[in-house]
Amino acid sequence: MSLSPALDFGVQSYCFRTIKDNADVAAKVKEIGLNKIEVCAVHADFHDIEGWKKIVEIYKNAGVSICSIGVQTFTGNDNERDWFECAKIAGAKHISAHFQIGTFMNAVPKTRALCEEYGIRVGIHCHGGYMFGGSPDELEYLISLGGPQIGLCIDTAWCMQIGPRNGKPVEWAKKFAGKIYGIHYKDFTFESNGQWNDVVVGTGNLDLPAFVKALENSGFDGMTVIEYEGDPENPVPALKECVASMRAAT
Repeated sequence: MSLSPALDFGVQSYCFRTIKDNADVAAKVKEIGLNKIEVCAVHADFHDIEGWKKIVEIYKNAGVSICSIGVQTFTGNDNERDWFECAKIAGAKHISAHFQIGTFMNAVPKTRALCEEYGIRVGIHCHGGYMFGGSPDELEYLISLGGPQIGLCIDTAWCMQIGPRNGKPVEWAKKFAGKIYGIHYKDFTFESNGQWNDVVVGTGNLDLPAFVKALENSGFDGMTVIEYEGDPENPVPALKECVASMRAAT
């Protein structure tokens, strides 16, 4: 049975941040029942092109494809071309990104031009209320400057972290339909003081079935990964539960 893009998910390498060897990371990806990964800077230097080629081979030989890299912070530096080279070498069509308030006016058009040159989309990763690009009005403005090459990467947990009035993943899936290029499936519960806690996807405040349905109804065709940041020393058991929860959402 073929899966919709919303449910054809991999895993973010940051889940395995205490494991530095990519061969070991690849083995963990297979152990949790997946075969795709978004690689972050914990596991690669995206300015070391030759070193990156070796990493790509490690994952390829393990039967794990690289669907994206990031999250990368774009400031408009010329060496950010390296990130597109790395995505191209891996066969990835997506880069997860942040922009910064002091540099986005220069960085967004330069990034958009690289997207056009390489045929690779950039998804702006929302990261809660304490980082630029975390609120829907900021995201709308950034996408208006960079679209259609630059769109949104919804991190479902950080979306919710900005509060229940504006941080509604299901509504975002509708609001940004056609402009969503990536998903980080993540789930939080919250303390009375606002502190967040990582939990298995679909067991916290995220209405996982409704979110998946909204993505599918929107015609979503981007990349998806699960991301669980708890239990960094032993993430496999919880990640297996995340995979089972995601598959139950079908």
